[in-house]
Amino acid sequence: MVALSRHLPDIAGAAGRAVDVADEEELYDCLAGCEIAYYLVHSLGVGDFRSRDQQLAEIFGRVGAAAGIRRIIYLGGLGNNPESEHLVSRQEVGVALGCEHVPVVEMRAAVVLGAGSISFEMLRYLTERLPFMICPRWVRTAIQPIALIDVIRYLMKALDVGPGIYEIGGADVTTYREMISAYAEARGLRRRHIVDVPYLTPRLSSYWLDLVTPVDRRVSHALIESLVTEVVVGDRERTDDAFGIEPLKLTEALLATLDDQALAINRDLLSRQDGLCDGVYTVRVAVPVPAEAAALLDVDLDRIGGSYGWYGLTVAWRVRAMLGRLVGERWRLSSARAPIEGETVDWWFVARREPGTLILRAISWFPGEGWLGYRCSGDELVQVGALRPKGIPGFLYWKLLQPVHHRVFHMLARHRVKRIGSVQSVEVQPRGCGSDDGG
Repeated sequence: MVALSRHLPDIAGAAGRAVDVADEEELYDCLAGCEIAYYLVHSLGVGDFRSRDQQLAEIFGRVGAAAGIRRIIYLGGLGNNPESEHLVSRQEVGVALGCEHVPVVEMRAAVVLGAGSISFEMLRYLTERLPFMICPRWVRTAIQPIALIDVIRYLMKALDVGPGIYEIGGADVTTYREMISAYAEARGLRRRHIVDVPYLTPRLSSYWLDLVTPVDRRVSHALIESLVTEVVVGDRERTDDAFGIEPLKLTEALLATLDDQALAINRDLLSRQDGLCDGVYTVRVAVPVPAEAAALLDVDLDRIGGSYGWYGLTVAWRVRAMLGRLVGERWRLSSARAPIEGETVDWWFVARREPGTLILRAISWFPGEGWLGYRCSGDELVQVGALRPKGIPGFLYWKLLQPVHHRVFHMLARHRVKRIGSVQSVEVQPRGCGSDDGG
């Protein structure tokens, strides 16, 4: 299995290759020996994305045919005679991929509900940050969103269906207005109030979107233009007969999306980089560790629990706990013989514990879901904190602390290293400090 991307991809079970699809010689080398190709390429971030997408699809179809590809599976866009360039381009790509008569399975979908999907991120930021919205008429456009986990199921089953165009969607036909309300309910937010303004055009609303959300405006503007087009599955029976998949309802899809993202952070926290990505803020710091002290530092990770002093900045943690009580948090110090996955320690759930690695997930934090992770690798300690803010309180909480986050995290990480002296009396069986597979 080979995974291709603009940048070197890291996907378990696949050999990653960085490739420019427009480079026919390099693309041929990557596709040689493959029989089936999934095509998930788009160019919304460039100026004339429509002609660029068509050009790349023609190249891929031509090179794929020469390399021996027997089937191309493509995820495109729904829409019956759409007017927006975005949706027209998605459907043109499906035609261009088959220009060399390689069989194409084209699945056309509307909004994909999954972390990282631009449409979903627009929905997330709008609903999280605005309890009251003034929206154009497109909030009443009929749509049939589909969960990312269902899209993946369709992509897998596309290996065995006949070539052709299949329209896929979730179990519910809804509107953007109803989807905003459903997200607020799934997230546990108060009801969002929406006022329709018929004279607010998609283009004007795209500028308003720029002010509210951090989504790439080059991509979001292209998507906004397509929001006036109804994207509803027209031939459900044909798709059901071919795939036999029962997709999730809207609320189930939103809950699954949020849960899947949380599980992914449990697993991948220590590989996250600084900044905001897919609705999650991250702070990452690294401090040097004496090589001979690595095992002792790992032993100290097992000593978490029962004391604010373990974390460092004891007074700050006490103040945070007291402020939390004002909004209903009830932090309780507790300890365990050793933090193992699934146990609770202090106000944390232990999401992951391996040699050299400890990842904690906060329990019942008012600003949202929080994570704190440690990994000692080689001669450094990496400490990563993340917050998926919940509504305006979570957003303000992070923004107020953002100016001091890195300084505080550096102090906490250095405290971890200083504590090594307090565990030197512990008899340590050398376990090392973990390897690269620890995070």
